[in-house]
Amino acid sequence: MTQRINYGQVAPDGLKAMLGLENYARGSGLEHALLELVKTRVSQINGCAFCLDMHTKDARAAGETEQRLYMLGAWREAGAIYTPRERAALGWAEAVTKLTNQEVSDAVYDAARAQFSEKELVDLTLATIAINGWNRLSIPFRVEAGHYQPAQRHKA
Repeated sequence: MTQRINYGQVAPDGLKAMLGLENYARGSGLEHALLELVKTRVSQINGCAFCLDMHTKDARAAGETEQRLYMLGAWREAGAIYTPRERAALGWAEAVTKLTNQEVSDAVYDAARAQFSEKELVDLTLATIAINGWNRLSIPFRVEAGHYQPAQRHKA
C-alpha cells in the first residue's frame, strides 16, 4: 500500500497542533506504560496498522511484556494480567473511542473515577482523543506500517 499524502508536509501547522495535544498527554503525569496500552488498544479498535506498529514497539521498549500486548484485545477476559487502574483506563478509552449511542455509561465512568482523579480522567480522555486523531490521519492517508523504530527507551 502506498502512502497517499504526507500530511505533515502538506499541513505542517496541523501537524504542529496534533503534536501539541500529544505532547500535553505525554507530559500529563499519566504513566507511560498505561498510555501505551491505551494507544495500542484504541489503534486495535480503529484498525490502524501504523499506530499499532508504533505503539507496540514503544510499549516493548518501555518494558511491556509480550503476553500483555497479545492479550490486550481480550483485556476483559484476561483477569489479573492488567491492574484495576489499567482495566479502568482501557474501558474508558474504548467507550470514548466508540461512543456507543453517543454516551459513555455511568458504569464505565464510575469505574474510571474510582481509579483516576478528575484531572487524570480529563488527561486520559485527551490522550484517547489524540490517538484517535492519529489513527484518523494514518488510515485514510495510508501511512505505511512496519518501519517505525522507537527513539529511546522509556521507563515503564
